[in-house]
Amino acid sequence: MRIFNSLSKQIEEFKPIEPDFVKVYCCGPTVYKDQQIGNWRTFCLSDFLNRSLKLFGYKVDFIMNMTDVGHLFETGADPEGGEDKIEKQSTEEGRSAREIVEMYTKSFLEEYKEMNFLEPKKFTKATEYIDDQINLIATLEERGFTYETSDGVYFDTSKFEQYGELSGLTMENIKEGARIDPNPEKRNPTDFALWKFSPSDKKRQQEWQSPWGVGFPGWHLECSSMIMKELGNTIDIHVGGEDLKMIHHQNEIAQSECATGQKFVNYWVHGAFLTVDGGKMSKSLGNFYTLSDVKQRGFSPLDLRYLFMTSHYRGPLNFTWEAMQNAQNSLKRIYELVSSYVYDPKAEISDKFMKKFKEKLEEDLNIPEVLAVVWELIKSSIPEESKLNTILKMDDFLGLKLQEHIGVEIPKNVLDLAKMRGEYRKNGIWDKADVLRRQVNDLGYVIDDIPNGDFKVKKKF
Repeated sequence: MRIFNSLSKQIEEFKPIEPDFVKVYCCGPTVYKDQQIGNWRTFCLSDFLNRSLKLFGYKVDFIMNMTDVGHLFETGADPEGGEDKIEKQSTEEGRSAREIVEMYTKSFLEEYKEMNFLEPKKFTKATEYIDDQINLIATLEERGFTYETSDGVYFDTSKFEQYGELSGLTMENIKEGARIDPNPEKRNPTDFALWKFSPSDKKRQQEWQSPWGVGFPGWHLECSSMIMKELGNTIDIHVGGEDLKMIHHQNEIAQSECATGQKFVNYWVHGAFLTVDGGKMSKSLGNFYTLSDVKQRGFSPLDLRYLFMTSHYRGPLNFTWEAMQNAQNSLKRIYELVSSYVYDPKAEISDKFMKKFKEKLEEDLNIPEVLAVVWELIKSSIPEESKLNTILKMDDFLGLKLQEHIGVEIPKNVLDLAKMRGEYRKNGIWDKADVLRRQVNDLGYVIDDIPNGDFKVKKKF
């Protein structure tokens, strides 16, 4: 398997730390609102990666975090200067911070299941690793990588020579006040908070005692702590959206490697942004969509999953309702075909098509080409039984729930109408044949005519 590594900025041969075993971590949601569809593209990438590794025979320990404290809104250009997203949402909705977290965690998990993602080994929550985060800060402090200001404990990026290798953001190519607002107490513009002190004029809903004072952990700290606790000091693959590469993931590397003296991640995999109607998703433009919005328009979460498959994960994907309609039409066509195939669980799986399928996956998860192999299989002349078993095996990766659409029993009244229509067609009574076709359609089924004069009845999806 070959995959693009954001750290080396090239496609590399994947070599796990341990044979046949892979440790994967994905930056998950901040649970203060329902997730927008751009986030679902990133989470879908992590599922595709997880499924592909398992298809190739690896055992995978996959962890995804949930940020339930410490993720701050930007103020100006400062990524750490604003209010905690959960505390702010708590005020806006008139619910406690924990109620906000519980409500949006529940919503996320329900939608995660609807997208048919494989369950990770564990969903980790930042608030359940506070002691681990405090211990990590203490280690960094002992090793001389921290300093204290009036608002918190900061990591000194000047003491980590490799800072910026992932992101390209270094002290040499940044000007104070250009990318990050000036903070007179920070030693370097790229320094970041490890622990933020609670404000003196009000009490936060989520705060903890620490050796440095009452406060809460910085956002970047949680991922390092969770990874080290659950997967070890060095992992194989870290997944996330490309928006996290510049600051969040670069800071993860710095604090982790300075604490352990070991390489943090061997392969960084980042998914590209999702655009909407050719531009950035924005509430002010009225094109900020969640999975609920997609469903309200009559599309399923699996239609969205299929849409994500139509573009390479490192390339742009433009979301439009027309594109969603095309994805839905394609998926419905696959469901209809699968439901019409003869099912024999003992039929052979096509080695030829599985080989082509895996070859496309092996080359940096080239999923659009994977889909092309699926359609090539569908159009092939191999026996239906073999075709069906092969596409069901492919669905171990695709995750389109094709198994649910095989062996669909056609009701007797529908079959009787279809047979009567066939008789009308044989006798050239086309108007009555058309009436019966419409009746079959109204009952939720479609008739496919076969060149030899026969026909097939399939459930309409």
